[in-house]
Amino acid sequence: MLTMYDATIPPLKRTLTNLSAILQKGENHADAKKVEHSVLLNARLALDMYPLTRQVQIATDMSKGAVARLAGVEIPKYEDTETTFAELQARIAKTITFIDAIKPAQMDGSETRDIVIPIRNTNLEFKGQAYLLNWVMPNVYFHVTTAYNILRNNGVELGKLDYLGPRD
Repeated sequence: MLTMYDATIPPLKRTLTNLSAILQKGENHADAKKVEHSVLLNARLALDMYPLTRQVQIATDMSKGAVARLAGVEIPKYEDTETTFAELQARIAKTITFIDAIKPAQMDGSETRDIVIPIRNTNLEFKGQAYLLNWVMPNVYFHVTTAYNILRNNGVELGKLDYLGPRD
């Protein structure tokens, strides 16, 4: 039987680990091509979209927020001040460490837990399972995919396997 822990922790950890590897390829590419890191970190796909740095921040925020809400613990607060690849890597590592600290029992029964997310001028209300499947996972995947696409659009040699990561 698939538990909420199984549906949450391993996929988020894998996605963040893959994001870390994608960012490393971006940094390596910038170094090899003698491109200022800020060019990639501030790159975006469209003028009205967030840059790479913000995509990583949102992916980690969604991940830590989801795990905390589903486990019934306080959400770690991050300042959103990252301006380097190293700082983004540290943020991802910190998020994975937090995720790893959650025990399966903390998520027992979270599929029916009431979750309220304040967004702009309203509150979104979910039950835990719907929150995870219909809000969290699509958002995390969207922002990680967008980070991938920003780097790919800027010449970083990435492929589908970089996004999917190693097979288990």
